[in-house]
Amino acid sequence: MPNVGTVVGASEAEPQHMQALARANRVRLARAGLKRAVQAGEITASQVVTACPWEAETMRVSELLAAQQRWGRTRTRKFLVGLGLSENKIVASLTQRQRTLLAAALAEKEATCVEADRIDGLGAGRLVTA
Repeated sequence: MPNVGTVVGASEAEPQHMQALARANRVRLARAGLKRAVQAGEITASQVVTACPWEAETMRVSELLAAQQRWGRTRTRKFLVGLGLSENKIVASLTQRQRTLLAAALAEKEATCVEADRIDGLGAGRLVTA
């Protein structure tokens, strides 16, 4: 009796669950590399939001923001609430208006940090509060 429930795919050598695990590992490693690049300042969070590379497509916005230096859960939540965005929003599912709003707010925040560093000479990304 032929196996009716079997679907012949492009790669019969590997079972489907193994292919899924391999893909998940590739995404996880790429996402970790993207977070490291954001942490190191090689790429800004606003650039990631604007460009939306494949590594960030399934990433939550809060996860991306928390990858920045000195951005924890509280700062991320307050920042997103001020923009009217959910912290559970997926980067790829942002509308063009939300993407533009978030990128502009992040760019403004980054400029404030750079200006504060220049004034204080700290180099640690500290914000000056009045």
